[in-house]
Amino acid sequence: MRIIADPATLSTLPQQPGVLVPTMGALHEGHFELIRRARSEAGPEALVMVSIFVNPIQFDRPDDLAAYPRTMEEDLEKCRAEGVDLVFTPDADAVFFPDRSTKVIESALSDTLCGATRPGHFDGVCTIVLKLFNLLRPTAAVFGEKDYQQLAIIRRMVRDLNIPVEIIGHSTVREPDGLAMSSRNARLTAEQRADAPRIRQAMLAAAEESTPETILSTARQAIESPLNQIDYLELVDAETLETATDLTQPSLLATAVFYNSVRLIDNLLIPAR
Repeated sequence: MRIIADPATLSTLPQQPGVLVPTMGALHEGHFELIRRARSEAGPEALVMVSIFVNPIQFDRPDDLAAYPRTMEEDLEKCRAEGVDLVFTPDADAVFFPDRSTKVIESALSDTLCGATRPGHFDGVCTIVLKLFNLLRPTAAVFGEKDYQQLAIIRRMVRDLNIPVEIIGHSTVREPDGLAMSSRNARLTAEQRADAPRIRQAMLAAAEESTPETILSTARQAIESPLNQIDYLELVDAETLETATDLTQPSLLATAVFYNSVRLIDNLLIPAR
């Protein structure tokens, strides 16, 4: 496994087909599923590449950036065990020029859900993903569907800018109790961790309702607890991410929930009726 921290080194490597899994580290089983999917897509000839970079420009809260778990040595060992071919581990100073004045802005899908409550978040996501694509030159990249809005925005960016990278979505990986796997889960207290599976349970129960209004009210009542605070809870069109006014098209029930400063997201696709 090759570990590269200096972006300049990447330009000296021979160009070779590869599948990229972008991460911010603190790797867990959810990431490993993405890496295995990348290996399946890459086949025996192409590289599997992982980036480990806590991207400062996608954080809207300085305390969240400071508290984000960083476990580089463990992450590298896990990548080696998964058979990753190349790991890109740059510092922020090596990725961003101090006088940078260019960023990537998506303006149709990023105003709702996480985009509404995290100003500038998706500008930071799009900018770093495009930089990773330019630096690592993958032929494909794998993203988890837990970050449904992020996946949709990256697909739109790739389409609109004619970026020659195939975007592969992989289903959300969950703990046995249904909680979506996340690096942030490690920051939950034992009491919060025992409470957090209610998010998934609430969404499954709400999906049985027959109108957008009852879906949202059922989900809200089931998610709320003395331990958490809902950041947002919305039912949107699964394609446009605009508010769903009926259930005639596939829709997405999506939420972000705070347990103190730990913000968890999840979503559930609801078929058209």
